[in-house]
Amino acid sequence: MMTEKETVTEKIITDAMANPSPAKSMGDPGITPLSPSHTQNDTDQVPSGPSFVVVVAIDFGTTSSGYAYAFTKEPECIHTMRRWEGGDPGVSNQKTPTTILLTPDRKFHSFGYAARDFYHDLDPSESKHWLYLEKFKMKLHTTAELSDQTGGEFDNNDVRWVITVPAIWKMPAKQFMREAAYKSGLVPRENPEQLIIALEPEAASIYCRKLRLHQMVDLGTQTTQNGFSPTENVGSGMTQAKEHVRRNRQSRTFLVENVIGELWSELEEGDRYVVVDCGGGTVDLTVHQIRLPEGHLKELYKASGGPYGSIGIDYEFEKLLCRIFGQDFIDQFKIKRPAAWVDLMIAFESRKRAAAPDRTNPLNINLPFSFIDYYKKFRGHSVEHALRKSNVDFVKWSSQGMLRMSPDAMNSLFKPTIDHIIQHLTELFDKPEVSDIKFLFLVGGFAESTLLQQAVQNMLQGRSRIIIPHDVGLTILKGAVLFGLDPSVIKVRRSPLTYGVGVLNRFVEGKHPPEKLLVKDGTRWCTDVFDTFIAADQSVALGEMVKRSYTPAKPSQQVIVIHVYCSEKESAGFISEPGVRKCGTLRLDVSGTESTAPRREIQTLMQFGDTEIRAMAVDVSTGRTVKASIDFLSH
Repeated sequence: MMTEKETVTEKIITDAMANPSPAKSMGDPGITPLSPSHTQNDTDQVPSGPSFVVVVAIDFGTTSSGYAYAFTKEPECIHTMRRWEGGDPGVSNQKTPTTILLTPDRKFHSFGYAARDFYHDLDPSESKHWLYLEKFKMKLHTTAELSDQTGGEFDNNDVRWVITVPAIWKMPAKQFMREAAYKSGLVPRENPEQLIIALEPEAASIYCRKLRLHQMVDLGTQTTQNGFSPTENVGSGMTQAKEHVRRNRQSRTFLVENVIGELWSELEEGDRYVVVDCGGGTVDLTVHQIRLPEGHLKELYKASGGPYGSIGIDYEFEKLLCRIFGQDFIDQFKIKRPAAWVDLMIAFESRKRAAAPDRTNPLNINLPFSFIDYYKKFRGHSVEHALRKSNVDFVKWSSQGMLRMSPDAMNSLFKPTIDHIIQHLTELFDKPEVSDIKFLFLVGGFAESTLLQQAVQNMLQGRSRIIIPHDVGLTILKGAVLFGLDPSVIKVRRSPLTYGVGVLNRFVEGKHPPEKLLVKDGTRWCTDVFDTFIAADQSVALGEMVKRSYTPAKPSQQVIVIHVYCSEKESAGFISEPGVRKCGTLRLDVSGTESTAPRREIQTLMQFGDTEIRAMAVDVSTGRTVKASIDFLSH
């Protein structure tokens, strides 16, 4: 056990990444930790936060977006948005396409169906000057720049906003969404509690707890739980469920049971289930365990998944077109006839939804006239000629101006994406933490695909029941509203990464590498040591804090800056190891906290059990709050 005095000299924070050589890595560390590494559960100290009158959830999806809301005095009534202007035949339009249109001078013009329809009606000579962005959500996961000043000014402190993101998104992408909400005027920066980030599969999990038997399809028992007669056809349950939803859509208000749902009554303390959220851009998997009597949830295995959403089928279709007509033509067609390209992809989207395991008749996809016309000008021969010469025998030409795809051809477009999902599910079910799974909830827009449903059934071989809520595309929205009403429903999460900082430790011969030796004032130090705050896949309770105490190196110091490092590995010895990277900055603004005390101790609390990492700090000698923030975007 180290004494307070020993601790002061035992560890010194260093900015080793900026000065990687051991001789220089001491630099001016700026801070000296006063406390050893430890984690303490301070659940009771978490403030309850402000109260809100209404919770509004926004599901910003790759292919489509929507919103829903509930009043805190009527939490069982979730209102979903009205039908959007525009829309496609045969496609639910309770969500609108994630499409944005910017004017030639790069100002916001419109979003969703309105953007798509306006762009479609522009003259081709005009449209090339406008900027049309679609299915761009996953770009935010890898890019830190898309600054779009949209939306009106909101200054209503009675509203809590919830924005959903994939659970596999890292902290910079989550912070980007928060920054976008600040910049758009949705939430004032000085009131961050007004916005919470919800993880999509978690939101779905929260809603699925409330399901009644008439609100879902149970593939595990080969029956539909919605008043219709059972059938062996894997797709029939979804077809009947869609009809059920269509008939009940007029009210746009979903009643959520205050009591535990009928399905939930089958679950006992310790039971486990998996939520597979299949969206446009990602497939997200989360494993939860039920904790009774309140029905709180515990995450058993860190959220996993990947970019295996239904957008992959669109990419496969585009690759097929390139194979038939040539990539050079497709690239030019998209540039020269952008509205016709949008038309073609809308036509494909509609037929894509008709794909089914037992389908025997071909699917016809309308080719826009300008496609046929432009191809003739580009190549000097007809579309029909191209199909004959392409050796793609499962796609024929119909005299009505359509591509005629065999069911096998359409199914082959689904195969790479579904194979990725099944491989990921198989790996997940092999984990020791993921055994004895009672239910698998299949949610998200892609969950409607009977091809995907059948593949999941074949993979599971009856190991758990597959439950598909009605109107699967709105499951996340409804769950996000419930999460906004009670963010404490998920009590335990798993850290997706290992987080820590670089420190100097006393050099130990035989333990530390010689190249890490640094001698300063006669003391032998080991540089670049990784001081772990939290380990990857570590179980973290909601409200659990990691405490560190720091002191400014100089009495006049105004700001303490500490570099935060992360790794996918569960443990790391040094910040210079492969796979360890600088991922963020912990900034403590200590201006105004000067005192007559011989040493200023700044106690920092970092909270890792929530959907975002938070930092708080206090000046121990004066009791004053110190401004603390973690920035993940500037790296």
